[in-house]
Amino acid sequence: MEIKIKGTMSYIKVWLDKRMVKISGEKVVNGFVAFKDTIREWSEPEGAPITEAEKKLIISAVEEKTKDSTFMKIRFE
Repeated sequence: MEIKIKGTMSYIKVWLDKRMVKISGEKVVNGFVAFKDTIREWSEPEGAPITEAEKKLIISAVEEKTKDSTFMKIRFE
């Protein structure tokens, strides 16, 4: 599974394979706090609902990708 993460001060965009989800949150020192409850539907393909299993997959993929980062750790609340 290919994962790519880009972000701003108030959201991150996560690409998993050919799908993308925008997750709201807050930039904090050395990281980002993402809000789980904003993971509802894919932005690409637009409006496609995210299942509970996909939500868990997104969260675990993001945490795994950033766990050893000294620049940007992403955690979920």
